[in-house]
Amino acid sequence: MDDFDMLNAPSAGNGVGSEEDPAAAFLAQQESEIAGIENDEGFSILDSGDVPSSLGDTNDGAINGELHGESNGPSDAYAAISNADRLQAEPESLRKWREEQRERLEELDANSRQQETEWKEKAKVELEEWHARQNEQLEKTKTNNRAAEEAMISDLDENNPGTEWERVARLCDFNPKSSKQAKDVSRMRSVLISLKQSPLVR
Repeated sequence: MDDFDMLNAPSAGNGVGSEEDPAAAFLAQQESEIAGIENDEGFSILDSGDVPSSLGDTNDGAINGELHGESNGPSDAYAAISNADRLQAEPESLRKWREEQRERLEELDANSRQQETEWKEKAKVELEEWHARQNEQLEKTKTNNRAAEEAMISDLDENNPGTEWERVARLCDFNPKSSKQAKDVSRMRSVLISLKQSPLVR
């Protein structure tokens, strides 16, 4: 407790002790504020509107080696801000480069958005054309399949004697160029052609 008593001792002279530590001054300030809170003097502000002396600025010592009355810059806050802005102002070349860079990026963004819109429109048109071609091809395939089915049914209904090999020959591809088989089927092809021309008689 003796240490705290030494910290609470008033400083001599102009408020700066000969051997006073900044940390000790800070601790002394905290001790005085805590004592004021414990005495409930802060609640009297709500009733009377006056600030007790214990809650006022009791920081009459030196903090970090500086007195409260001293200042490194102008006392006016706005003047300090304007001085800082003036010191930190960008060079004209850098400001011009930033403007050109911003304009160039905006132009690139606009071009990208325009190209994206054009690509979407083009893709939409191509997709519609593809669907139209697919539907057209599907309808043609359906028509051809129906015609082939009707022809096959009519051939099956025709049960004329002597036309069997002719119907078999219609199912065969006798064009050797369009044949994709790897085996040699020329002999079988010639047999079928001969049976078509002169069918066997039972």
